[in-house]
Amino acid sequence: MAISVTVFRKECCGVLQMRLLAGEKGGNREIAKTRAHEAGLEITGETLPAEAGRVKILGEAEIAYFLRQDAGRQAEIADRFFSGASPCVVVSSSMPVPQPLVDAAGRHDMPLFSSTLPTADLNEEIHAELRRLFRESTTVHGVLMDVLGVGVLLVGRSGVGKSECALDLVLRGSRFVADDIVLVEKLGPATLVGGGNELTQHHMEIRGLGILNIRDLFGLTATAQAKKIELVVRIESWEAEKEYDRLGVENDSVEILGVRLPSLLVPVSPGRNLATIVEVAVRNHLLKLRGVHSAAELVDRQSRKAGEPAKP
Repeated sequence: MAISVTVFRKECCGVLQMRLLAGEKGGNREIAKTRAHEAGLEITGETLPAEAGRVKILGEAEIAYFLRQDAGRQAEIADRFFSGASPCVVVSSSMPVPQPLVDAAGRHDMPLFSSTLPTADLNEEIHAELRRLFRESTTVHGVLMDVLGVGVLLVGRSGVGKSECALDLVLRGSRFVADDIVLVEKLGPATLVGGGNELTQHHMEIRGLGILNIRDLFGLTATAQAKKIELVVRIESWEAEKEYDRLGVENDSVEILGVRLPSLLVPVSPGRNLATIVEVAVRNHLLKLRGVHSAAELVDRQSRKAGEPAKP
């Protein structure tokens, strides 16, 4: 994943306290790494340039070294420095930027910024901002709950009973996170976190009752801002002609943002207490995480029993 320097400038100039000095035409250069690179010896022109796609920082030491060189050497260093593959350069600590650096940045169309932040703070803030911008995200139609400490995403067609199930779970002590539109962010190779948007946060729609504020009805402890998604429960109307898993030995999963999550299909029919089924499903999920698989153990026990010789 990568973002353009133009996006970086638009999204981060305020936080990083930056202003553009030169190289505006290079706004389409791409930033592909979240960690910036302090130029260090690279300003001498005697070392290999930093990895492509990484923001470069010039601090006090680099600028002081540059100013100690004669005019000819400065021009040579500046030209070599800005001819590399870095997307952009940021000078820290509001230091006056030597004109040869500004001129070279303009010639090579490499954006050159000046920031008021000290080098260490600038490095950390760039990392934090780029991590935020690089996050993959999507929206899912469903309800997100915290059931027994497990983030459970309830999905299914509109009107199948997701919100009613969630309300019943709240009455049992579970925490409500989001209803209808769940914002999902990928925070790591296998970590998805879901939450609601600011406008509808803490609100749930129940047909016949309208919009309910769960926090106002049940208190602060009944809601959560966000939750890691660990289990997906797919709810659908019961179809008599359809075959369903009767033993629970199948390990289904769904994929969201490239992350595979364990999944359970629950058919809904009159008389089934959906909240109870979801809560038991979570308990069974926790047992599986501990290596206890009840259905598999039963099938294994039956297989061993069938293989035993008949008693005389």
